[in-house]
Amino acid sequence: MNHIQPSRRQRAHISQFTLTQLHLRNPFVVAFFSFAYPGFGHLLQHRYMAGFILIIWELFINQLAQVNLCIYYSMIGDFDTAKEVVNERWLMLYVGIYMLGIWDSYRTTVDINKQYILADREDAPLKPLLLGPWGMNFMDKRLPLVAAAWSALIPGLGHLYIHKVLTGFFIFGYTIAILYFGEIPLGIKYTLVGHFEKAKEITDIQWVLYLPSIYLFIIYDAYSSAVEYNKLFEKEMSKFLRQRYQDPLFEFPVKH
Repeated sequence: MNHIQPSRRQRAHISQFTLTQLHLRNPFVVAFFSFAYPGFGHLLQHRYMAGFILIIWELFINQLAQVNLCIYYSMIGDFDTAKEVVNERWLMLYVGIYMLGIWDSYRTTVDINKQYILADREDAPLKPLLLGPWGMNFMDKRLPLVAAAWSALIPGLGHLYIHKVLTGFFIFGYTIAILYFGEIPLGIKYTLVGHFEKAKEITDIQWVLYLPSIYLFIIYDAYSSAVEYNKLFEKEMSKFLRQRYQDPLFEFPVKH
């Protein structure tokens, strides 16, 4: 009697709050986002707990070490002020975790790519719909450009569009906190009415410099995730059609 062996590896796991999947990633791209902002590379890998901890740690240690201010004054050539504002006691703690995040995200991406290749060969079944007490989630095709556009408008909205709820709400709340403490909305207001000196006076550059990395990440992640979710949807649909509608004894024509 033949027994169907369960698949060793899952290609994806669908929950009420997100869809976690294995897919091929460029290790250098993942390492770059860890370099741009610790934790972002781990979010690209769907390693949410490690990513959230590293992101919160980055905010905590960066504020104490004043790394962003040091970068700002270094970029405008005021190296003496850069040396004055940075807190070297906290900076030494900053460097170690920062380098670990880059190395770990690169190393793990290489291993995850291997796991994906093995899982894809096994062609494990995928569950396209999940209903639960907190909501529902389902595989569907979504427009990558729409996800990127919503992310550009307000960080987090693009992730909610593709149903990455955990990442979406975290990034949304995180960005709102940065905007508030950096007085960035008021800075934008004074800039729009032409009061540039007032805008520079009230805006905290230490907080402002978090935003470029955040925007770069959320637009890329929302777009690339939508692309990969679409591929996963096609794989699930292809497997379903093969099993349900194709005769397993059908002989494909072979060209000699």
